[in-house]
Amino acid sequence: MKTVIKNSPIRPSLRWIKQLFLFTGMVLGLILILLPPPSGLSDAGIKCLGVATICITLWVFTPIPLAATSLTAIILLPALEILDKHLVFSFFGNSAVFFLLGVFILAGAMMHTGLSKRIALFFLTRFDKNSQSVVFGILFTSSFLSLFMPEHAVAAMLFPVVMEIVQSLKLEQGKSRLAMALFLAMAWGAVIGGIGTFLGGARAPLAVELLRKTYNRDISFTSWAVAAVPIALFLTFIAYLILSWYFKPEIIDITPARRLLQQELQRMGSISRNEIKIGLLLIVTIFLWIYGGHHMGLAVISLAAAVMVFVLNIAKWVDVIDYVNWGVIIMYGGAIALGKALAETKAIDWLGEQILGSSMITPFLLIIALSAVAKLITELVSNAAAVVILVPFSFGFVATLNISPELLVLAVTIPAGLAFCLPIGTPPNAIAYASGYFTIRNILKPALLISVASWVVFLLFVKFYWPLIMKEQNLIIIYFHLILP
Repeated sequence: MKTVIKNSPIRPSLRWIKQLFLFTGMVLGLILILLPPPSGLSDAGIKCLGVATICITLWVFTPIPLAATSLTAIILLPALEILDKHLVFSFFGNSAVFFLLGVFILAGAMMHTGLSKRIALFFLTRFDKNSQSVVFGILFTSSFLSLFMPEHAVAAMLFPVVMEIVQSLKLEQGKSRLAMALFLAMAWGAVIGGIGTFLGGARAPLAVELLRKTYNRDISFTSWAVAAVPIALFLTFIAYLILSWYFKPEIIDITPARRLLQQELQRMGSISRNEIKIGLLLIVTIFLWIYGGHHMGLAVISLAAAVMVFVLNIAKWVDVIDYVNWGVIIMYGGAIALGKALAETKAIDWLGEQILGSSMITPFLLIIALSAVAKLITELVSNAAAVVILVPFSFGFVATLNISPELLVLAVTIPAGLAFCLPIGTPPNAIAYASGYFTIRNILKPALLISVASWVVFLLFVKFYWPLIMKEQNLIIIYFHLILP
């Protein structure tokens, strides 16, 4: 499903400010490339910082597509003799790319067979008592499905269902509080559920691959879920409280919507053989990710599952090809190459030393700062771009503070997935905005509230929950650092 987002004119003053920052970032990057290296940094290191500055500027202001910026990094790294060209091109074969390829194909097969829609309708018909329960049903369904499918696919799948509910209730565009709550529940649920596992979006696999390439260390599928799923569950209920409090429904009786959902489910008929096949395949795949991911590799299992989609004749290639986000896959190659270059040249270590100097900052204060920056950036740029920018930067503090890089990956990547305010932050927000039932002004206050609340909740889990699970899951090796003030 393709959703068209209505473009709003950009004021000339804002356009000039954007162009000024874009020009400044590009010039700064060129200056760093041409400058002699400062004390403690190699020539390759200063050039790498210059390339990183150029790419970050392009990722933030997007004068060209994100994938094209990654190709720019692929060009500049060998051209400036920062990394060998063979090594740079090899990053297109990293495991995160193939893990995501398999996930995209699995998600495409679920949507093609109709299993994902059947699951959504099954949940929604359990929450059809009144208007408030429907809001919770959409929020919960969207959040739950995003644990197993990319969040943008969940939002795209639920969008026509929510639109039909809204139209069946004859809710008025731009005025109906219930309509706003329903579309926001769809978007916020997808965003929140998307942080829970590797399957919700491109951020987590990318961040873990950056960790693997930089430090040859890993975070397992299970460890990530144990750390993040409880946060997602808690935030789902927080989001419902905010939606219920801020958007008081103008109607209580939703009989037309209840009838519509039941008719939709009946129209689908009995569950098909292909739905059963893809459901069983997904269960087996998740089981293998949990219990065999460390030995077999998540990417190997993901690709094997993708191949089984075609072996079992669940779908044809033409049925799933539209669900494969090739732009994200191309972006990964350049992002991981740049992260590896920053580590190889010691540029991130040098940068961390320059920023901290002799200051006595604790690891928890660093997490507060990094997560706050991640929250801010992800409202303005793509989630994946926020991870690409901040994860390599955060690695600069590993040696200085003797802090675990796994902790920094989680501390950046989870907040970087929690974008609630603007359509540009994440595809679910853009899809909800495309409905035309609300403007940014209509939802800005509750969106800011859930954004701040999600950051506070994240920090509370870091402080009080993560230390309880670290020894069991071997997530992070700084237990005593976190419990210190």
